[in-house]
Amino acid sequence: MVMATFVNGQHKTDYGHIFLTTDNVLYDKERIEKTPSRDDGISKEDERDIRILGCEMIQSAGLLLQLPQVAMATAQILFHRFYVSKSLVVHNFEHLAMACIFLAAKVEEYPRRVRDVINVFYHIDQVRQKADPIQVMGFTGQMYFKQKNDVIKAERWLLKVSRSFL
Repeated sequence: MVMATFVNGQHKTDYGHIFLTTDNVLYDKERIEKTPSRDDGISKEDERDIRILGCEMIQSAGLLLQLPQVAMATAQILFHRFYVSKSLVVHNFEHLAMACIFLAAKVEEYPRRVRDVINVFYHIDQVRQKADPIQVMGFTGQMYFKQKNDVIKAERWLLKVSRSFL
C-alpha cells in the first residue's frame, strides 16, 4: 500500500521501506554548478546544450533500437552522472552517448550488439547533417573499427566512473 505523508513541510511517499524525497540528492547544487567541463572553459549554456543534445541522441537511438523507455532513461542518467565528474573537453559526448545506450541496454536486460548501436548513431548523425542519400556504415572498414574501439573505451570509462555513484 502506498502512503503519502508530509514531514517537515515536504511531501514524502512511502513505498514499503523506501521513501522518495528530495532530501537525499546525490549531488549538491555546488557540485552540479562546478563541473570539470566548466573548469576547462565550457560555459554553463554550452554544457547544458551539449548534455541536451546527448540525451536527444540517446532517446532517438533507443527508439531506433526498439529499447524500452526505462533503458533510455538509464542511459541518460549515466550520461549526466558521468559529466558531473569528467569533462566534455576530454571525453567525446557522442562516444559516451553510444556507450551509455549500449551499457544501459545490457543493464536493463535488452542487450544490443555494438554494431547496431554504432549503425544507429551513424544514421542519426547523417540525418542531423541532412546527408542525401543516407548510407549504412560498412562493417569492415577502418571507420567502423575506430568507432567500435571508441565505444568500448568509453564504456570502460563509464564503468570506472560509475563505481562512485552506483
